[in-house]
Order: sequence, then structure tokens, then C-alpha cells
Amino acid sequence: MKTHIKNIKTIFLLGVVLSSLFGFTQSGEENRQKADKGYAIGDVITDFKLRSTSGSFVSMADNRSVKGYIIVFTCNHCPFSKAYESRIMALDKKFASQGYPVIAINPNDPSAYEEDSFENMQVVAKAKGYTFPYLQDESQLTSKAFGVSRTPSVYVVKKEGDKFILQYIGGIDDNTQDANAVTKRYVEDAINNLLAGRPVVGNFTKTVGCAVKWKGV
Repeated sequence: MKTHIKNIKTIFLLGVVLSSLFGFTQSGEENRQKADKGYAIGDVITDFKLRSTSGSFVSMADNRSVKGYIIVFTCNHCPFSKAYESRIMALDKKFASQGYPVIAINPNDPSAYEEDSFENMQVVAKAKGYTFPYLQDESQLTSKAFGVSRTPSVYVVKKEGDKFILQYIGGIDDNTQDANAVTKRYVEDAINNLLAGRPVVGNFTKTVGCAVKWKGV
């Protein structure tokens, strides 16, 4: 009887140890997955240098007078991106003069959609009269660093010294289909808070759009 109880205790203790080890492993895996998702609010953003439709290469450090940027990952083919074209242009028109210009980046593999080729990016930028740089992330390394999964997605960054700190991640507003029916302007609210010296309260919203087309997938 004593031997039986001792065996039960041994099995119980072994189970506890195994459970602890499994829990530790699972926790480590969860942390790794979170890290793979890209930047989080408060992170310092690594600068990039990407080709613009103008032919020049653009980075965040190019403009020393900015207070930050509205970085929009968008593209040509996606109907959600097309629906937001005029609103992205309006954001640049409203906030560029206040220190928060737009930088648009196309994260897609152009072989997946010919419409997203660099040449077609140039056509769209010229036809629409973009007042902001429209960049091609040819290597897709910048898009992966940000953790972009859909277009359009917005990342608002604030300049602090020579660093750019992430302040907002998500959508532009709460109505993709009808700009006149928008009730919540997420990006505008974020920028207005920053300009007023206040923290961004709603600093994350769900992004609705087209999945990014990755190379080799």
C-alpha cells in the first residue's frame, strides 16, 4: 500500500514537472510569434530607403523638419485601397503642413498582380496627382518589419530626437465603403492628439483590406 501511494506521488510530481516544462515552452512560442508580427506601439522604427515613383529613393530621415509621418501601406489593385485613395490624399493635404506628411508604400509582389508593378504605380501616382511619395518595397523587408498583413494599413510615427516612435497601428476610419458615412476617424484623431501634446488613446484598430501578396507564397 505504501509503495502504491509512493508511486502515485512520483507520477503526480512527474506530471507537474512536465506541465511546467510544457507551459514554459508554450509561453516561449507565444512570445516568438508576437515578435514575428512586427512593431508594437512604442517601438523605435528602423528607417528604410525605398524607391519612389519619382525615381528617387526616400527615407524618413530625408525630411528633418517633420514631427512624424503617416505611413500607409497600400497598393493599386486592392478595391479597399482604391476606396481610400482620396482619403489618403486628404490626410496628406491636411497634416503635411502641420508636420505629419504621408508616405505610401506598396508591399505587394508585383508578379501576383501586374497592376501593382512599379510602372503602374507611376501611372497611378501621376493620374491621381499624389502629393506624397509612393514607394515600392521590392524586397518586402520593410513591410515584414512593420508586420503588415493587409492593405491599406496605417502606422503613425512620432519623431523624438533622431528616432521615430510608433504611436498608432490600424485603419484610417470606420467605413471603408462610404467616406460620407464615417463616424470615427482613427488616424485624424491620433494626429490631433499628438499635435496637442496628448497621448494617442485609441492606438490600435483592426485593419480591413486585401491580404499582402508575399513573394514565394
